[in-house]
Amino acid sequence: MSDITIPEPTAVAPEPTAVPTATPQGPAVTNVYVQQASAPALPPRSVGAAYAFLLLLGVLGAHKFYLGKGGMGVLYIFTVGIFGIGILIDLFTLPSQVRATNARRAVGIA
Repeated sequence: MSDITIPEPTAVAPEPTAVPTATPQGPAVTNVYVQQASAPALPPRSVGAAYAFLLLLGVLGAHKFYLGKGGMGVLYIFTVGIFGIGILIDLFTLPSQVRATNARRAVGIA
């Protein structure tokens, strides 16, 4: 078998801070605040590219896959764009869908 080496982390997160607070029922209680590491921001999606996917491959849900909505993409494949009604709705709501996706991607949520 080969030896597996695990690289050492380059940066260490600061320790959570504990703040003692007094309660009316008894002695001081220590509150621990947990710091969570956030994922790096992902690049934004383009409205133009989303419309291109919608117009060219909308019945296959390509625009839904582009926006990270894989479940809806599969639904569009099996229902031919939810019988065309979903594609018609997406023609008008696609810019807001792209804004919502970009907002999630900006905070590191894919």
